[in-house]
Formats: sequence, C-alpha cells, structure tokens
Amino acid sequence: RKPTKTFQQEHYTENFIQSILTALGDKLKGSVLVVGGDGRYFGDVAVDKIIKISAANGVAKLIVGQNGILSTPAVSALIRKHQVTGGIVLTASHNPGGPDNDFGIKFNTSNGGPAPDAVTENIYKITTQIKTYSIVPDLKVDITSIGSSSYEVDGAQFQVDVIDSVEVYLQLMKEIFDFPKLQSLIKGSSGRPPFKLLINAMHGVTGPYVKKIFLEELGAQPDNAVNTTPLPDFGGHHPDPNLTYAADLVQAMQAGDFDLGAAFDGDGDRNMVLGKKAFFVNPSDSLAVLAAHLDSIPYFKKTGVKGYARSMPTGAAVDRVAKANNKELFEVPTGWKYFGNLMDAGRLSLCGEESFGTGSDHIREKDGIWAVLAWLSVVEHTGKPVEEILKSHWKQYGRNYFTRYDYENCSAAPCNQMMDELEKKVSAPEFKGVTLSAEGRSGSWWRQEVYVPLTGDIELDVKWALQTLVQVDGAQFQVDVIDSVEVYLQLMKEIFDFPKLQSLIKGSSGRPPFKLLINSMHGVTGPYVKKIFLEELGAQPDNAVNTTPLPDFGGHHPDPNLTYAADLVQ
Repeated sequence: RKPTKTFQQEHYTENFIQSILTALGDKLKGSVLVVGGDGRYFGDVAVDKIIKISAANGVAKLIVGQNGILSTPAVSALIRKHQVTGGIVLTASHNPGGPDNDFGIKFNTSNGGPAPDAVTENIYKITTQIKTYSIVPDLKVDITSIGSSSYEVDGAQFQVDVIDSVEVYLQLMKEIFDFPKLQSLIKGSSGRPPFKLLINAMHGVTGPYVKKIFLEELGAQPDNAVNTTPLPDFGGHHPDPNLTYAADLVQAMQAGDFDLGAAFDGDGDRNMVLGKKAFFVNPSDSLAVLAAHLDSIPYFKKTGVKGYARSMPTGAAVDRVAKANNKELFEVPTGWKYFGNLMDAGRLSLCGEESFGTGSDHIREKDGIWAVLAWLSVVEHTGKPVEEILKSHWKQYGRNYFTRYDYENCSAAPCNQMMDELEKKVSAPEFKGVTLSAEGRSGSWWRQEVYVPLTGDIELDVKWALQTLVQVDGAQFQVDVIDSVEVYLQLMKEIFDFPKLQSLIKGSSGRPPFKLLINSMHGVTGPYVKKIFLEELGAQPDNAVNTTPLPDFGGHHPDPNLTYAADLVQ
C-alpha cells in the first residue's frame, strides 16, 4: 500500500506487476490468475496493465471480476474453487481511496491466502533489481461485460474470463449457512417478527454482495442496506468499519428500531457488528461468541471444529471458549497469513483479529460478510437479540475488557524510535525481574515473543510482535492508552440532541447562525472544544481560541472568571 500518486509514476506499477509474475518462477508459463479489487481510484488502470503484462509473460488465463470488482474474500474463494496459481488483489484495504489517497497491490498464493514472508521478500528483492518488463501495449480487453476472450500472443493462447463478481462467493455462502432459516429470521414467521437489518457497505466493494445476498436472497428490505454503490473514493469517506468512520451507521442504529447493524471496509474483509440501539460488539468478543456457537452453522457440523486462533493484540475472550470446549488455541503475530498454515494443516476452524477481522477455514482471508451471516445464524439458533447473546456469553465464560485506539498519519521515525527504545529497555539483562510499584501495589514486567505456529519461527518485529504486560499480585494488569476525547464525546451525544445543536449553530431557514466564542485558556479542554464544537457541531475555526494545552497555560491563570478571562470579555 502506497499513495496512489506513487503507483501513477511512470513504469512504477508495471515494474511491480512484473516483479510479482517473475517471482512465480517456473510456475509462470501457463499459469492462471484471479484479478480484481475494491473499485478504488486507479483500479481500472491497474487491471488493464495486469492484463497486458500477463499476456506478454506467458500467463495462460486471467479470471477477472466484472469492471475489475472482486472483494478480497471472493478472490480467495475463486482461487480455491478453480485451484489456480494465485491472485492479484487491487486494494488498500480500509484506507481511503482517490488520487490523493491510497492504492495497493497484493499477491495471494494458490491456497487463496496472502503471500507468506518468503514470497513477499522475494518479490521485494526482484523490485530492487528489475531492469525491464514485458508488455503487449496494444492489447484491448473489455472487462465491463461478462464473457470469455481469447488472444494469440507470441504463438500461445491467452484467455481472459470476465465473471460475475458475486456468484461464486454467493454459492459458497449457501454451502456454509442455512439460507432458508436466515430468510425466515429476516422475513419473520408465526410468533416471530421480522428481524430488521441495517447494513452499510461504505461505498466499498461489498455493495453488490450485500444487495445480492441480504436483499435478493435473504429478503431484507431495500432500505436495510445503504451506500451499496462502489465508488472510486468511497464517497469521500474512510472505508473503515469502526465507531469513528461508520458513525452514520451508529447514529442510524441509535435512532432506529433495527435489530442488527453491520458495516464492511473497502475490500470486504473487515466487519463491525452492532446490536439494537447501536450496542457495540467489539471484535474480540465477536470472535469469542462465534466460537461458542459454531454449532449453529451447518458447515461446522460437517467439518467439525478443529481449533481457534487470534492475533497477539486481540483480546483473550476466545481463549476462555477454547478452554471450556477443550479446543486448541493459537496466538499468532499480526497478519492474516499466519492463520493460513494452521488451516492448511487442519488445526484451525475460526480465527480473528482486533482490527475488525473475523474468518474461518472456508477461505484463507478474513471475511466480513461471512461474519455477519455467522452472527445471524447465532441469532436464529438462540432466539436471542445481539445484546442478550453477548451478556449471556459474559455470564457463562467471564468478560475480557478490550479497547482499540488508532493513531493515524503519525510520522514513522519517532514511532520506530519509541519501539526501539522500549525493545532495548525490556530486553536489557538488568531489567529482568525489576519490580515496579505505585500506590502500594507492585508488579514485574516481561516480554513475550510470539511464535509463528508450525514453523517454530519467532517474530521479532517489535512494531507488532512485542507484548508488554505487568503482573500485579498474581493477576494480569493491562494499561490502555486511550483517546481522551472520544468516550466523553459519545457521552455528550447520548445526553444532548446534537443535530438540533448543529442546526442552531449553523443556522437554518429564518434563523441566522448562532455565533460562539469559546476560550479554552490553554487548558485541557482545547481538544474537546475542537472536536465537539468545531468538528461535530459545525462552529467556525475562529469561534474557538487558546485551544492548545500548554504546561504553563500560556503564562496565564486558567480560572474562568471576569478577571482572568478578561480577553474573552473584551
């Protein structure tokens, strides 16, 4: 993943595609590849380049989603169904799209999963040495219409199959889930009212999948799905299904009478699930609940439940289920590719990450739509609403508290420096066994290295494989660094009618804008004022002053009265 403008540099994308194909080695000639992406800006250009370069390199066939559209889970499903060489996925996942945002190209191997480290390292090595690429510049292939086209290139046949983006994935979901039961749940039956959904595709790739599966197949109403048209810039939004970027879903769930809400990211592999009135199911709990109820899904009645896995940063709620069910539990480094070898070895049925990713061994990618269908299966099987399911789960297994915080657009250098310094500190011989204390309580710190299952490798990249815990009086104690404003903002939204306040401040027909002047006095309220009054309620930037917290409050006395706030009075 890089800025779109990087891929638009002369020869950049061509060189990268050639490097992927070269890395196939003796598997390149006569290979078959799946190609598709999330519909973001520059995707159509990239597909055209892939077709022309593949033709020149002896690839026998490309399976391309219509208009270049394929969700990441669908790519994995197609690779596995057709048993092909691999796939090229055009996505920057949950990151924003457009000419000034991000684009990405990744390679999935023949098992349908992300390329393992050895493959990606080889591709990177080739990119540092590449001098030329092969291309058929005049080859024109129409990817807007479903059908098969054949061409002769240097005496060999080259075929491009343009396919329905949804059909193979839909059939796979029908093999996994009991669609008639889910139809009955959603449409309602005697003694059971219709189960109302609200699904937000965030203008990402899942739009066509949502309309086909939830509306046409399961019978949800047209207004149960929103933002279902894939757009190159995702409608100007950040296609990340969380409480921040799917705030419109949260607000609609709070205001409406929907039973379950869901959002999916740009390429369809991440999901967020909400219960009635926007009851939030955090990803760690979601994984644990599904683990406890896999018997409600026909697929697992056939295959059996082999084991569970989670990434290292993910909350340990699923560990409790594994212990209760006497199943294997694996903890892996961050990266979905580390689940794949466990699945291929027949040791893993269900896995997930705290970054809103959940999936099973039906493919080798996380799968947002699969996760929501799984939740609907649990609701149908138990007859309980989402919130009650989760609260019953906590009562039976106990509750693990987990929160994720994202720090975006940070400069890499100081972040790397921080992690390097932390690594040095906790790895130093003199630090081992050091006791830390505060307020009469004490504990010791330790470092946990995360092993890649079945390989014995230790992941030493401390950016995501370093877990620092503290043991206090025999119990694990965790420190979460939180967004100082977000929880308070959500509380204010529960108390006050923000839309009415927005209308007051911005003005409306017959009512001029209501002008504010807020002085934070260089105190702690600065970030709160900017977030609530400026960003949320729509006040102008010059309506707030002294919003940067300073250690000495700018040399002033931070007491809001006529004397010390005289600058506001004036």
